[in-house]
Amino acid sequence: MAQPNVLSQAFELGFTYTRSTGPVVGRFLTGLRERRILGIRTSDGRVVVPPMEYDPNTAEALTEFVEVGQQGTIVSWCWVRQPRAAHPLQQPFAWAMIQLDGADVPMIHCVAAAAEQDLATGARVQAAWADETRGFITDIRCFELAGAKAPDSRPVQQDAAQGEEEAVTRVETPIYLHYNFTAGRAPARFLARVKEGVLTGQRCPRCANVYIPPRGSCPACGVATEEEVVLPDKGTVQSFTVVAIPIPNNPIKPPFVIANLVLDGANISFIHLMSECENSQVRIGQRVQAVWKPQAEWTYAMDNIRYFRPIDEPDVPVDMIGKLPISGREG
Repeated sequence: MAQPNVLSQAFELGFTYTRSTGPVVGRFLTGLRERRILGIRTSDGRVVVPPMEYDPNTAEALTEFVEVGQQGTIVSWCWVRQPRAAHPLQQPFAWAMIQLDGADVPMIHCVAAAAEQDLATGARVQAAWADETRGFITDIRCFELAGAKAPDSRPVQQDAAQGEEEAVTRVETPIYLHYNFTAGRAPARFLARVKEGVLTGQRCPRCANVYIPPRGSCPACGVATEEEVVLPDKGTVQSFTVVAIPIPNNPIKPPFVIANLVLDGANISFIHLMSECENSQVRIGQRVQAVWKPQAEWTYAMDNIRYFRPIDEPDVPVDMIGKLPISGREG
C-alpha cells in the first residue's frame, strides 16, 4: 500500500459560556467594575480574596464582605519569558501570589516588571486598572511594582453611587483551544481516498469489524488494522439529534439534523448532516445516501459530502444496524 502524504491542519475548538455569578462572586466582580477589591471574612476571622461563598472550615454561607487595599506583597512568583497569545501581557511578566493589604490569603495575578531581576519575594506591588472596567478579573490589568508608577489617581465610586449601575450577575467566559492535528497513516490514507470520492474503512483481523473512519487499530481487540475495505456511500441512521441552537461561525441555520450513520459493510457510525427531508421525518433505521460536492471542490475532508439524504428503501430493523453487508441487504 502506497504511503500517503503527511496531512496536517490547524484547528480552533472554542465555546463562549454565559455563566451566572451568584451573590458572592457577583458582588466581587461588581466591585472590580467600580475599581474596588472585595474579600470576605471566614469564621476564623481571616479575609479571603477573591471571596468564596462557603466557609472552608464550617461550610456555612459567608456574607461579611471586606474591602481590602489595592497594594500588596508578593508571596511567590514565576517569570514568563515568552508570553503566549492568550496571556494577559504580551511582554515578559510574572505570575505571582499576591497578598493584598488587609487580606490573609494571597491571590494570583500577573505582575508587570521591566526585568526578572526586578522581582523578589516580599516586593510591594499595586493594582493597575484597565481603562474601561466591565466586571471581570481582567479589570485589574496587572499589578506593578509599587513606586514604579504613581498610584491610580482616578476617583473610586463611593457606596452611595453603587446602586446606579446594575450588579454583575452574568459573565461571558470564552474557552478556546488552538491545536494542530497531523493525521497518522490510517487517517491520512482515508482522507486521500475521500479526496478521490471513495469511502474506505479498515477491517480488524481478529473480530472482523470494519471501522470508518479507520483508526489504524481495533479499539475492541487492540490489534493493528491493515486490510482496507471500500465502502458504498449508502447507510442507515443509527441515531440523530435536532440542533436548535445556532453554532458560531456555522453557515447552517437551525433547526437541522445531525445523525450517526452506519455505512453498509461497516460496524461503527460516524456523524454527518442530514438534509432533503423534514426534520420530523428523520428516524432510526432510515436508509440514506451521500450527496457529494462537485468533484472540482473535493479536498482531504469529509465535507466533500454535503449531506446525506433519505432514499426509497425499507427501514433497517434496529438490531440489524451495523450488520448489513456492502450490498445493503443480506442474502
